[in-house]
Amino acid sequence: LILGYFSKLMKTLISFRFMAANDLMMELQKDSIKLDEESERKVVAMLLKLLEDKNGEVQNLAVKCLGPLVGKVKECQVETMVDTLCSNMVSNKEQLRDISSMGLKTIIAELPPSSTGLSLTVNVCRKITSQLIGALGMQDDVSIQLEALDILSDMLGRLSTALVSVHQSILTSLLAQLMSPRMAVRKRSIIALGHLVPSCSPTLFTQLTEHLMGELSRGPPTASVRTYIQCLATVSRRGGHRIGEHLQKIVPMVVKFCNVEDDELREFCFQAFEAFVSRCPKEMSPHIQAIIKLCLKYIIYDPNYNYDADDDEDDSMDTEDREDEDQESDDEYSDDDDMSWKVRRSSVKCLEAIISSRRDLLVELYGSVSPTLVSRFKEREENVKTDIFSAYVALLRQTRHPHGPTLDTGAKEEPCISLKNSSHLHSQVPTIVKALHRQLKEKSMRCRQGCFNLLTEMANVLPGQLGEHIPALIPGIIYSLTDKSTSSNMKIDALAFLNVLLSSHKPEIFQPHISVILPPVIQCVEDPFYKITSEALQVTQQIVKLMRPLDKPVSFDAKPYIKNVFACTSKRLKAADIDQEVKERAIFCMGHILSHFGDQLGGDLQPTLQIFLERLKNEITRLVTVKTLTLVASSPLKIDLRPILTEGIPMLGSFLRKNQRALKLNTTTALNVMVTNYSDSFKPPLIESVLSEVPALIQERDMHISQVAITLITCMAKVCPSSLSKIGGTILPEVLNLVHSPLLQGGALNSILEFFQVLVATKANNMGYSDLLKGLRGPFYDFKSTDSMSVHKQSYYSVAKCVAALSMACPKEASGVVTNLIQEVKDSKSSESVRILSLLCLGEIGRFMNFEGQKELKGALMEAFGSPNEEVKSAASFALGNICVGNLGEYLPFMLKEIGSQPKRQYLLLHSLKEMISALSANSLKLHVENIWALLFKHCECAEEGTRNIVAECLGKLTLVSPSELLPRLKKQLSSGSPLSRSTVVTAVKFTIVDHPMPIDSLLKGCIGDFLKTLQDPDLNVRRVALVMFNSAAHNKPSLIRGLLTSLLPHLYKETQIRKDLVREVEMGPFKHTVDDGLDVRKAAFECMYTLLDSCLDCLDIFEFLNHVEEGLKDHYDIKMLTFIMLARLSKLCPAAVVQRLDRLVEPLKATCTTKVKAGSVKQEFEKQEELRRSAMRAVVALLSISEVEKSPAMADFANQIRSNAEMATIFESLQGDPLTGAVESMDTS
Repeated sequence: LILGYFSKLMKTLISFRFMAANDLMMELQKDSIKLDEESERKVVAMLLKLLEDKNGEVQNLAVKCLGPLVGKVKECQVETMVDTLCSNMVSNKEQLRDISSMGLKTIIAELPPSSTGLSLTVNVCRKITSQLIGALGMQDDVSIQLEALDILSDMLGRLSTALVSVHQSILTSLLAQLMSPRMAVRKRSIIALGHLVPSCSPTLFTQLTEHLMGELSRGPPTASVRTYIQCLATVSRRGGHRIGEHLQKIVPMVVKFCNVEDDELREFCFQAFEAFVSRCPKEMSPHIQAIIKLCLKYIIYDPNYNYDADDDEDDSMDTEDREDEDQESDDEYSDDDDMSWKVRRSSVKCLEAIISSRRDLLVELYGSVSPTLVSRFKEREENVKTDIFSAYVALLRQTRHPHGPTLDTGAKEEPCISLKNSSHLHSQVPTIVKALHRQLKEKSMRCRQGCFNLLTEMANVLPGQLGEHIPALIPGIIYSLTDKSTSSNMKIDALAFLNVLLSSHKPEIFQPHISVILPPVIQCVEDPFYKITSEALQVTQQIVKLMRPLDKPVSFDAKPYIKNVFACTSKRLKAADIDQEVKERAIFCMGHILSHFGDQLGGDLQPTLQIFLERLKNEITRLVTVKTLTLVASSPLKIDLRPILTEGIPMLGSFLRKNQRALKLNTTTALNVMVTNYSDSFKPPLIESVLSEVPALIQERDMHISQVAITLITCMAKVCPSSLSKIGGTILPEVLNLVHSPLLQGGALNSILEFFQVLVATKANNMGYSDLLKGLRGPFYDFKSTDSMSVHKQSYYSVAKCVAALSMACPKEASGVVTNLIQEVKDSKSSESVRILSLLCLGEIGRFMNFEGQKELKGALMEAFGSPNEEVKSAASFALGNICVGNLGEYLPFMLKEIGSQPKRQYLLLHSLKEMISALSANSLKLHVENIWALLFKHCECAEEGTRNIVAECLGKLTLVSPSELLPRLKKQLSSGSPLSRSTVVTAVKFTIVDHPMPIDSLLKGCIGDFLKTLQDPDLNVRRVALVMFNSAAHNKPSLIRGLLTSLLPHLYKETQIRKDLVREVEMGPFKHTVDDGLDVRKAAFECMYTLLDSCLDCLDIFEFLNHVEEGLKDHYDIKMLTFIMLARLSKLCPAAVVQRLDRLVEPLKATCTTKVKAGSVKQEFEKQEELRRSAMRAVVALLSISEVEKSPAMADFANQIRSNAEMATIFESLQGDPLTGAVESMDTS
């Protein structure tokens, strides 16, 4: 077949040659094709000959054939192709040179980068490089030099690691080209150097930077200085952190050149500063102030324009005249020789880099940089103005909390932005709005889009605080929505900003402006472009909510606007041939109209509801329609939905059996609202259509759906008693199964408790108190085994709560059951499972019931405390604590007396005390605080750590009752107590720090520093619990420790180091075993570091932090596991810093992945090593997700090693799509 193509390729007719070349290309692209040696030689020779064909199309096809051919022929043939192409590249024929250059680029693109074809790649690249270096020396022909530099850039960009052996000669050749008289050659040489930098050795990098510094120190001529500064900027961008060590010498030189009267040179200087700041923020710290000063000086550098005159004219002109004048003035001042705008632009970009990388300077930036940026909003050059807006948006983004409110576990007590930064910004808002007011009327759409982006960001950063400036902003918004020349993107940006404004401000602020805002928005709803319509519908929805808020009475008269709003939304709602996004937004917007104005729509209401019914039948729109019906049904206006319920409810019932979770969840919520608000419309057939679908929803595999389904049947039992027989027959067994599930807790359990209370109150047949008790407790009585825990522990607690809920609803019948429960606890014939359940039930019932008449109860409880079964003892402890809650006067003195007199049962009795303190309100406890406090302090030096922890938890929770009185007592105990006492006090403080606002917070903030001084305690255990408390504060309330981090971090980092004096050898028979007493402290320190990454990242010196992570990578198994997770997290949070340390981080990762367990080791050793390797590989996957990380020689080498090792490659591949890798991985260290 191939030989057949040869004969055609020899034909004289162009069409024959073209078709043959095309067919050959198609064949070569097939994987199945195999060539023998002779065929290879002939194909290569023929294709190389076709490159010289007179027809351009045939030549192009020949070039395309070279790519697939690289992988099909032997190395010697590839070298033949390369030799021929390189010699053709220096030919006198221009066309042949161009086509050969394309051929070389095609071959380079197809060379295999992985280790499998490395020898081919290395040999071919060396051959090409030697030829290209020769071509670069041809000073007389610039076009050859440019092509050679292009090809060299391509090769270095893709295969730089394969060229390591010739990096030196490439560098020497490229440095020589920097002195070329031709600017194009110099620029392409800089690009090639940029590709060389990431993978070159440190020695070579130092040689390059020293050469550039040497040339710069010579100074003029200016053209060469420009080239070297441009080159420095490129080297910094591509080589990043490596230039850091040279910046001390480089920056002063570049600063000096900023003062030379040459705008192009200044531009390059600022570009270099931008690169330095972005890639080496820490090393640039000493120079930041000088650079900010220079940027502020040159951001206003515009020698050819008088802004003052422009401002004077502006004051005396109306809008239209001004726009015409602007156009004229732009024409008048456009000067091709004026390069000052490039200086201004580069200085703004440099400022943006500083803002983005130095959040710690935010207050200072608001003081110095912000006013200057705002004053430059009047910039005449559009490109510069866009960058000024972009820089200010960066400043606003930095003002927000680094993780946003949703990621911060302490978000409730820490606002989205710090108050200090907020106040700085707030004071400048009037100036910003005044500066943007004129810009919003500019003809330039880029300018207006920049304004809207900035204003949107500001509205997000200062929600609800732009109210007084709304009148100034509305004309600009309306102009962008109504101007005929406005682009679609412009309208979308204006609508998006309006939506943010409407959703973040109070209704009364916007109500006076509705008459002006609404007409252009309605006009946008009718726009033919679907994205504008969609955005406009969202704005309309917000306007509807503002015109008549349902949560408070308003004086605003919305009647004049309802008709227009309804008409435009209705038109979109009825249309079938529109985009899905518009359909959904129209349905939801109409839902809001019905919810807020349904009582004023008259005859339009029912036809609209019928449309909703139609949309329910459509699979694409049913989910959004269900959400909309929920909204309408829950409206306080009591919209009449009865006409659609007869057909709609069975349809909703059918959705409950669909396989779409979101649909099931939203449908159940919708039915819940409808049953509650329209109970009189639910006739038995309608109820039947829903209830028949409910049993399948009550499953332990999806607790949330189970919860809303049980809430639904609870509502039905309340409002439709006729549904009870159906509930008892098919649904109750499913609910009982769920009660016995080990997964039941939280909201789902609470919904079941309410369900049982409603059910028993109806007194229906077969669902009375005793019937339900039997159903709940039956499995525990039928159970014959002596192993009480074959039924899961959680199900005991769930059943006990259900029994207590039933008893609360039927107090008369409950007293008999309590007596029965006490007898079962006392009865020696009772099985362990029955005794445990009875004790737990007594505890739960005792929370609300008076046990004054139960004389045998105390004896039964104390007898249970002596049981040989640990679970029975634990249940007795739980019961006593909870009975105290409802019978404080009788049982608290009894419990305190027992704690004092029963040292063997102390731990269990203290558990009872903890249960009581946790359950009681502060008011109930206040009278007894002194007695309990005194008793606890008697046991705070107990030798048993478990007992001390319970005492600490009781002390902590008791402190929350009266913080102003009790917190100083804890603090006092720090100085007077023994190490055991100090550890108890510090642990007690941990229990005062909870993840929601508490009265103690302000007091804690003032004294937590004193408690954290125990990080320096001489006792190892005290330091460990101090670290645990530090971790808890960082996790639950970061604001408590943010201000102290400067002094705390050195002590934290100190605890991450291995201390040899804590490592000892223990002899175990013939074996010696190493014990590290400092391991637990180090673990606590690294866990604390991980938590700080999430809550206080902006307060950390990330390079110092990385030093300790690096040490942890070489530590014990437990520490390694922690630091691998931290490294993956750091790769997402601060990739630039990780890249700077990459070479040092790769080695320990490589060591872990390549370590083999000794033959004959126990199974656990193999499992531990496998777990370590997977965790390390997860960190590697996260590292490789950072762009250009494989340009690091160490990382590229390790990546190749992984790919070439089958075992490592398998692990690597399995982790590629793993959601746990990197940023998503979370670890609760609290």
